[in-house]
Amino acid sequence: FVSVLYQWVDCGMNRSTCMSIQVCVTGLVAYLSQKLGVTFYLLGILLCLMVIDYLSGMAASAVEALDHPDDKSYGWSSKKGAKGIAKKVAYLFVIAVGMVIDYVIIQTSGVLGFNLPNTMLSLLVTVWYMLNEALSITENAGRMGAPVPEWLMKYIAALKNKIDSSRENVSSET
Repeated sequence: FVSVLYQWVDCGMNRSTCMSIQVCVTGLVAYLSQKLGVTFYLLGILLCLMVIDYLSGMAASAVEALDHPDDKSYGWSSKKGAKGIAKKVAYLFVIAVGMVIDYVIIQTSGVLGFNLPNTMLSLLVTVWYMLNEALSITENAGRMGAPVPEWLMKYIAALKNKIDSSRENVSSET
């Protein structure tokens, strides 16, 4: 990762500047990985899924525009694209709220004399958004004309519903 980062950053900077950036990025990644645990890696996967979803949505819109050249309601628009990006940023805000609630629960439980597993809420929220992105990617593939197995979409939706029902069970217990 660091060597790829070095090649990406090496755009006329001197070697010491590049090394400083590498050290800072490596330190930040190590710190976040230690603090967030498995949620950190899931956030990385979620970010990849978000990019794939955005690109596949653009491609699906382009295909639809080709299929319906006389209908201006089809095709990519910057307004829809901006709305999609804003929605994905809002996902990250919701995950951040889950992390804050996890932190408060962990700190409160420590004061009360018992320990709870950390990052439970943020983990569930992150996985829920990952499934949401996966479902959207498969829908975009279908919009482009790719055959998408119905069982795959049902399986993803079932997993998403399972997380929803587990969250409802937790909230009804409190």
